[in-house]
Amino acid sequence: MARRTARDLRSENRFEVLHALFDVGPSTRQELARRTALSPATVATLVTEFLSEGVLHIATVERNTVGRPYERLTINPDRGRIVGVDVAETYVDATVYDLALGVLGHGEVALDEHENGQSYVVDGIVRAIESAVEASGTECAHIVGVGVSMPGHVHPNAGVSVFAPNWDWHDVHIEELLEKRLRIPVYVDNPLKAVILSEMWFGGGRVVDSMAVVNLGTGVGAGIAIEGSLLRGVTNNAGEWGHTLLQLDGRQCRCGRRGCVEAYLGVHGLEMTLTETAPEHPALRQSGQRDFVKAVADGLAAGDPTLSDLVGRTARYLGAALGDLVNLLNIPMITLTGWTSDALAEWLVPAVRDELPGHVLPGSLPDLTVEASRVPGNAVALGMAAFTLEQFLARLGLASSARARAQPGGDG
Repeated sequence: MARRTARDLRSENRFEVLHALFDVGPSTRQELARRTALSPATVATLVTEFLSEGVLHIATVERNTVGRPYERLTINPDRGRIVGVDVAETYVDATVYDLALGVLGHGEVALDEHENGQSYVVDGIVRAIESAVEASGTECAHIVGVGVSMPGHVHPNAGVSVFAPNWDWHDVHIEELLEKRLRIPVYVDNPLKAVILSEMWFGGGRVVDSMAVVNLGTGVGAGIAIEGSLLRGVTNNAGEWGHTLLQLDGRQCRCGRRGCVEAYLGVHGLEMTLTETAPEHPALRQSGQRDFVKAVADGLAAGDPTLSDLVGRTARYLGAALGDLVNLLNIPMITLTGWTSDALAEWLVPAVRDELPGHVLPGSLPDLTVEASRVPGNAVALGMAAFTLEQFLARLGLASSARARAQPGGDG
């Protein structure tokens, strides 16, 4: 592990102050010091830097009956605009945020899941961004950065999509391609990293320091935070839980292996499960993955017993795979996110909870919570916006942190 320097600690302290403001809202310098466990002198210095760059502003000035008046500080939402983008195999979802990560506008473009050309995907991303920007009434000059989540293996520091199996992409310089089109700074990362950051800032991670966010969609994976730190791995590939083994010599997975978790819990895996039990079911006649999942949700709401059986089988697979995750990491919380989870959580989450006692070691079970994510809106887009805010602050010289939620450091 790299040795931490005084500069690292100072950067973490800056981001800790900002995170506290996201968490609790307008605060005095004294309240920020208590919240972050930093010294009052350190907080005062950092607040002065933020104020000088317009990142913070004074919300109110309040007076006590005695003593000096005190200022409540808040993030200045009008300092700039950020676009967070969730790119999946079947869609591009873009959201424009103010600097306080308030939603201003949204745009979505459908992608043909069978089309994998770089120009096709880049064009879809640009069109979704343009739609969101137009909906928000934002001028391009006010956008300080765009964060784009790409499926598969991504090197964020190089801006490269290393491997996207569904598209057969290898070493695509996606950041460079997008910056040529947008003329705005672009940051790319993996959706698993984005969802855990958004969960740590705005969801279940506000009450726990260690957790996993399981993303269910075309592919599946887990964003992981341990003791407040986002787990990336040596090459940013940590969290590929979807390509761990569920069934030896089982179903073919698109990664090339057999029996992966994704082959049972990705949308194609759900289709295969239903095909095995009810090959003539009308849900299987849908033309696309999202239509299939919607048909399943509609059927469950109508009490379709065949689809109830599908949920039960899927819950067994998911319970076993989550049990391995909990037994390995001893985490107290798992949240489910992603468009499949959004559609099916009402039926899937209770069934998974019933399955878990048969798969989790007794010592890890009593404090374990499994629930649908409560992060508002698109958790991937929100996480990418938070990463992009971090990049913007780094360009200003105000912050640079790779942590999901920086733990209090020294007063560097």
